[in-house]
Amino acid sequence: MTQGLGHKLDAAAASLPQHIAIIMDGNGRWAKKRYMPRTLGHREGAEAVRRSVTACAEIGVPYLTLFAFSSENWKRPADEVDDLMWLLRSYLQREVNELNRQKVRIGFIGDRTALAPDLVSLIENAEQQTRHNDRLIFTIAVNYGGQNDIVSAAQRLAREVAAGRMRPDQITPETFAASLMTMGLPDPDLIIRTSGEQRLSNFMLWQAAYSELVFIDTLWPDFSRKSLEEAIALFSRRDRRFGATSES
Repeated sequence: MTQGLGHKLDAAAASLPQHIAIIMDGNGRWAKKRYMPRTLGHREGAEAVRRSVTACAEIGVPYLTLFAFSSENWKRPADEVDDLMWLLRSYLQREVNELNRQKVRIGFIGDRTALAPDLVSLIENAEQQTRHNDRLIFTIAVNYGGQNDIVSAAQRLAREVAAGRMRPDQITPETFAASLMTMGLPDPDLIIRTSGEQRLSNFMLWQAAYSELVFIDTLWPDFSRKSLEEAIALFSRRDRRFGATSES
């Protein structure tokens, strides 16, 4: 294992999750506790993103996905939405060179049609510039919802059947998964949610079928490498049977 990891992780190297997904929650509560505007909580949360990307790359986790903005988050106050979009723009403008230095490939899932054209251009440019990197596949979910993902996949397959290019009996869990926005990514082994909330909030509903869930009280701006290592250590102690018994 990479230097700097605790003994718990060293002992569990064989069970290191291949894909970690994180529901980043608690920016607003972090700010409220400090009598600050919610927007400052989001900005501190951006620092936690940087720490998490670096930690996963150094630990050796091949895939990291972060839930940045859900399809339901448009219901938030307009100034908060604007600040979140500004933060994403700022991140992409400043971080692509660092991602390249760390050999990190960035990608995005979610409906881009509702995003501003300049933001879409920044997203496409970041994906293009980092496309050859393979140390860590870093995915950001923006304007993403698990239910919409499933419906869109069903619609794509229905069009294939209607056009005669596919038979209904050819729709299997494998072909369905290949029609999701996460096509090409393995399902997450470990899903972490910060802030103490214990729900998926419409995140990767299909893909989470056999994910291990870890809920921690830490608010997202306080999420550190130690927080990540502790979640991985919890994961390493889980008995993942995928529907079988432990004696199988």
